[in-house]
Amino acid sequence: MGRISDLVDQALKTGYLSLAAEDQLRSLLQVKNTPEELTAFLQLQRAAMEGLVKQESRELAYLQKLPL
Repeated sequence: MGRISDLVDQALKTGYLSLAAEDQLRSLLQVKNTPEELTAFLQLQRAAMEGLVKQESRELAYLQKLPL
């Protein structure tokens, strides 16, 4: 698997969080993590709220709501 901070670094670098990365984050958050890893996750949340990181899952949800 990886580390939360690795996934966060990649998302911050690219400005994008893929579905696969979101799934990995969910799995990693189910086990005990260091305070540093949790801080990295909070940093990702903040970046997403500020629009610095786009989430593939939100983009797909938005597209599914558009009328055809």
